[in-house]
Amino acid sequence: MTIFQKIIDGEIPAEKVFEDADVLAFRDIQPQAPHHVLVIPKKPIVSMAHATPEDDALIGKVMRIAAEVARDAGLEQDGYRLVTNIGKNGGQSVYHLHIHVLGGRQMTWPPG
Repeated sequence: MTIFQKIIDGEIPAEKVFEDADVLAFRDIQPQAPHHVLVIPKKPIVSMAHATPEDDALIGKVMRIAAEVARDAGLEQDGYRLVTNIGKNGGQSVYHLHIHVLGGRQMTWPPG
């Protein structure tokens, strides 16, 4: 069981910014930008590499909620970044699909 599943199940507290039956969004405990929120499906999908066609609607909803989280934080005008990491070399540290919503500062490219 991942730490994100424990957050979904209420076993670990999180500063939630959005929740419904399918999706949870909460502040990252190690923020990499002034605004750093994680948006996750409640269904345990390991990463985008593990998504199936049956996950299409849910993943679309996760992305839409990520944009709403950014809009609600006032990030639309100056911009923001949506990121998902896949696997060890992609920087994935929790093996439950999550979208990072990063904003509030100038993002650089390439990252890190």
